[in-house]
Parts: sequence; C-alpha cells; structure tokens
Amino acid sequence: MITEGTLMWEPSAEMKEKAQLTAYIKWLKEKKDKDFANYDELWRWSVDELENFWESIWEYFSIYSPTPYQSVIDQKIMPGAKWFPGARVNFTEQILRHVRPGKAAIHYHSETISHSVLTWDELAKKVYILAEQLRELGVQPGDRVSAYLPSIPETVIALLATASIGAVWSSCSPEFGVKSVLDRFRQIEPKVLIAVDGYQFGGKVFDKREDVKEIYENLPTVKGVIHVPYMFKDFKETPIDGALLWSQIMDQPEPQDFQFEYVPFDHPIWILYSSGTTGIPKGIVHSQGGIILETMKALGLNGDLHDESCVFFYTSTAWMVFNGLVSHLLVGSSIVLYDGNPTYPTVEKLWEIAEMTDANSFGASPTYINILNKVGFVPKQKYNLSKLNEIQLSGSPVSSENFDWIYNNVKTDLWVSSKSGGTDICSVFVTGSPITPVYAGEIQVRALGVDIHAFSEEGNSIIDEVGELVVKQPMPSMPIYFWNDPNNERYFDSYFSTYPGIWRHGDYLKITSRGTCIISGRSDSTLNRNGIRIGTSEIYSAVECLDEVQDSLIVNLDLPEGKFFMPMFVELKEGLTLEEDLKGKIRKQIKEVCSPRHIPDEIYQIESVPYTLTGKKMEVPVRKILLGVDEKKAVNRDAMKNPSSLDYFVNFKTTNILVQN
Repeated sequence: MITEGTLMWEPSAEMKEKAQLTAYIKWLKEKKDKDFANYDELWRWSVDELENFWESIWEYFSIYSPTPYQSVIDQKIMPGAKWFPGARVNFTEQILRHVRPGKAAIHYHSETISHSVLTWDELAKKVYILAEQLRELGVQPGDRVSAYLPSIPETVIALLATASIGAVWSSCSPEFGVKSVLDRFRQIEPKVLIAVDGYQFGGKVFDKREDVKEIYENLPTVKGVIHVPYMFKDFKETPIDGALLWSQIMDQPEPQDFQFEYVPFDHPIWILYSSGTTGIPKGIVHSQGGIILETMKALGLNGDLHDESCVFFYTSTAWMVFNGLVSHLLVGSSIVLYDGNPTYPTVEKLWEIAEMTDANSFGASPTYINILNKVGFVPKQKYNLSKLNEIQLSGSPVSSENFDWIYNNVKTDLWVSSKSGGTDICSVFVTGSPITPVYAGEIQVRALGVDIHAFSEEGNSIIDEVGELVVKQPMPSMPIYFWNDPNNERYFDSYFSTYPGIWRHGDYLKITSRGTCIISGRSDSTLNRNGIRIGTSEIYSAVECLDEVQDSLIVNLDLPEGKFFMPMFVELKEGLTLEEDLKGKIRKQIKEVCSPRHIPDEIYQIESVPYTLTGKKMEVPVRKILLGVDEKKAVNRDAMKNPSSLDYFVNFKTTNILVQN
C-alpha cells in the first residue's frame, strides 16, 4: 500500500520550461528585477510583498480598466481590505477578449445529448443578445438575476450576460426543492428569474414546471421571467404567464457596439451560499475584480491553463465549482459541461466524455475516485487519454490511495493536482504547481499570494503538525460581505471571532517541512480523543479501502462528566451484513493505519451516509442530532441529497442506551 509522502511524479524538464509559472518567474526577473530559484522562494515573496505581488498579477495578465487604480490595497486589514480602488473592471469583457471564431468555447453533454459545441463567437453573440434583453427588463447594475438551471450552456450564457451589465448572479440547481430555492432567492430579492422546465438524472425525468411556478409566486420582486425549454421542448406554453422564451430571445439580432458596464473592483459579481444544512444559508458575496484577479493567478499560474486547454470538471450549478469552471474562460480555456448522473448508465460516462472532447484537465472528487476503485474500473484500458495531462482533485480530503489508483489506472506520467479552498473564497488556499513534485496524500504547494499557516492551540504557526488553517493577510477573493448582514456580524463571527484580524477557515491543516500541505477535514468535526486529534478523512481513507465497505461516517460525542462515545456508521456493499468478524476487521484497519486511540466504541450498519446537495458528508449535523439537538435546529432536510438517510440517526438517539448515558 502506498503511504503518505511517497513520491509519485515529477514534472519533466520540458514541462517545467513550458509552464506559465516559469514564464512568469522570467518576467519578474526581466521587468521587476526579482529572481527566484524555486516555487517556495516565489511563494514567500508573494506574501512578504503582497502589494507588489498582486500588482504584478494585474500587469502580467493585462487586466483592463478604463480608469487607473489609486493603490493596490487601501486598508490592509481583515475584514475590510479595499483592493485596487479607482479601477473599473468587467468579468465578461475580460473573458470575451479570447473570442476566436470557430474555436470551441463550451463542449456540452447530457444524458440525452451525446455532444454539442458552442464556439467562442457564438457564445459572445448569445451573451450580448441576452444582456440587452436583461436591460430591457429593467435590470441595472447591482440588481440580482436568479437562475434555476442545470449545468448547460444557457447557464453559462446567462451568468456572463448578467455580469456584463454589472448585475449580480445567483443560481440553484433544479434538483433543489422549492423551499431550498426560496431560502436562498428570497433573501436577495431578484429582479429576473431564469428557469428550466425540468432535467434528467440517472435516466429519470423530473418535471419542474410546477416548482418554477411556485418559486415565482413567492418572489414578489421578480419583474421578468425567462423560460428555458429543456426536457419538454415540444410544449410551447411557459409555466408562467408572460414569461419570455429563451429561443425567442436568441432569435433577436445581435446588438451592434455592445457596451459593457465597467464597475468598481469591489462590485458584487455573484452570491454563493453556505450549505444551509443547519439553518438559512448565508449569502456569500464576491467581487468582480477579486474573482478576475484570483482566477487569473490560480488558473494561469498554479493551474498552468491557457487558450489551448480544455477543462472538464463534473459539477452542478449548486456548487462553487460551476462558477470556477466558467471562470476558466478567463484564461481562454474551453470547458466541458455534463448534465446528468456521473455514473449513469455506467461509471465510465465521464471518461467517455473526456476522450471525446480531448480534455487536457479532468476534475474529480475523491468520492468519485473511490467509486471507480470499488468497481475495479481501469480507464486506460478502454479510453484514449493521450491528451490528458492533469487530474484536478477537489471537494474533500484526498488520500494516498486516491493517488495510487490514479497512477495505476489512468496514466503514470500525469500531474495530479490536488487542491483545497472553498465557497467562501471561490478559489483555493493550497493547490498544485506544474514545476514541483507530487507526493501521495499531499497537496503540492501553498497558493501564491495566500499567507496561509497552520496554527497551534496557542495561536502559533507550526510545521509538520496538524493545526487550524488560518490566513494572516487579505486575499482579493475573500467575500466583500454576506447578504443582509449590515454590520458584518455574521461575517466576523464566521471567520474572525477566534483570531481577531486573522481568517480562521475551519479546516485542519498540516504544512510539511518541504512545503506540501495536508488537509485532514473540518476542525469542528475532527476527532479528539485524550488530546490526540485526527481528521475524519484519515479514518474514511482507511476504512473505505476495505472491499466490504461502500461508505462510512464517524463522529465523536462529548458526554457529561467527561465521558465520550465515538460511533462509526458504515454502508456496506449490497447484500452484506455487519457481522462481528467484519467489525473486528474495521477496528484492526483503523488501529494499524490511523491510531489505536481512534478505534470507534461501536460500529453500526446503515443504508446510506447523509450528504449535502453539494456532496459533503454531514458529520456536524449528525453529531448535533445524536447529542440531543432538535432535528429542525440541527439540519435542513431540503439541503440534503438523501434526506431519508437522516431518519436512522434521529431514531438512534432515542434507542441507543450508550448515547443516553
């Protein structure tokens, strides 16, 4: 078995020489008289001279503003930093500079459409037409446009059209129920609603027309509705009287001399949402300038992506990864969208698409990799992946076994770029580098311009030990505010209440002495037994590699009088039952791979592990329920992928004598 820290891959001399990161280092030497021998030296400069670094990103990527900026950072504090005051930018304009007639901008697949392409010039034309229609509906800079759309080209067009006129984008996936949608959209009072009629997932069609009607009727601020026929194209009626048909809008002539709305750097671009599993979701607002600058750096340098790249990362519009995927257009890359179940009709589906589109970069979650491993699928035996040079891993902590599976079953000469960030910053804290080695179970580097540290309980930076993930200086893509949080109380409480003036993210992080990083899960769900802490991801990695185990969940319950109880819940392969022999096998695996202190007190079989709509295991809500918190206060079932999975845990509290005592 591959162990954490095993060297898995090193970039060739040719790859290093061709990397945009290398070109940037050469540019710094030529233009700024800065000389760096390696990535670590470059990272250190990027945080020691924060203003100089971000100004170099502005210059290197030719960010356009019709007005000059007065400074790089005004008020270098958190929260409250002001970036590039005086500058005026436009996210969509920055993207549409890359228009190349006839060249693919978007590849699109679904369960009913095998492959279609939208070229850059077609994309620009549709964006301009829709943007003018939004203006005719009265949308002005700062107004919100809400979308109830799946991962299809129309969604990308709508997002870009919204940003082009300075309006604010917000989306929900159509798999969300009405209540979950209204919990989000009612907060932001949209002026326009763009909605689909239905979607297909796993071969089953879901009719959403009545849901759309109910959503509209409960959004009194909506002045215009745009209907996107998708699953029921033969029906010409719209679910809402007076709604505009997408096709009718697109039949209009392309406007001549389209005028972008250039907005201040800190003007809002979109509103993302916290998971909403424990209450009304927080509306997290990002800025146009922050997203432009952070994306250019993260994708162009750390990601080594450019106008010849093709990126495929399966995602839904409910996850910030969709916004991130669209943002790849900023560096000129083409993107691949897939609307459907990633394992339907077989687990091979995404690899079939990767081959068909000649994807250079393939994005996946560790959960998906585990599924492929469980079923014994070997992509390299069936698909031509000669164009593939990178796999991006994100969504949850990545195990050494994930790396091992990829190198054994996909390609040996492959850059596996693990990264971690979040909805909060719509970017990454730790990420990949095309000029440094890849080690099993580790993330290659700290992202440029991110002053990230692991803090001890005393608030000191530590190396080679697990600590709290903190950021000591501002990042351009940190939220400008939360929606309906006028005094920034929720914002402050979310990130700055533990260490004033320092961002605490809520993850556990270890930075190794060679500069690599290991994320071991959320700090509020990390297991602490007698002062020894371990990330839940380490437990899952050990247990879920067993042939019998499909999925697992573990929580630690602190009980009165200093007692505690740590149960593990396992979902087994179909047809299997949890017998004592298997319990012993699981305990032995945890003892040998992780820690004898973190062997669960008891192991229980469940039908399924509870997940959020964005694919996160719901450790914290389960822990709250088992500790006696009322279910309605602990979790919002509408924000779950599999709400019925929670029933087991609600009943568990009342029937399990160990928890009661």
